[in-house]
Amino acid sequence: QVHLVESGGGLVQPGGSLRLSCAASGSIFSIYAMGWYRQAPGKQRELVAVITSGGTTSYADSVKGRFAISRNNAENTVYLQMNSLKPEDTAVYCCNADIVVVTTTTPYESNYWGQGTQVTVSS
Repeated sequence: QVHLVESGGGLVQPGGSLRLSCAASGSIFSIYAMGWYRQAPGKQRELVAVITSGGTTSYADSVKGRFAISRNNAENTVYLQMNSLKPEDTAVYCCNADIVVVTTTTPYESNYWGQGTQVTVSS
């Protein structure tokens, strides 16, 4: 079994910062891409940022220059540093990862989601 657990969400004023963390645990052989998605009320889920195992990053246009994704491969953790937050960043943020799972036979790759953490930007 593999689990992704996010932390770091909360309430912040416009212009403020938050740092989200997502730790993967379980029978992990390796992790490929890790990313953050968000879903605001009444809107579709959108990709916020993604980082490959080699450290290549990609961002949604709406967060470029304000958010930074990073990862610690030794600790199977991905981070999202969010600066200059705006009310429109308010959403549930979910972690996602492509993970190769150890089994008693052949390892296999699967996609996993965390449970999500609420980020609210409001004065």
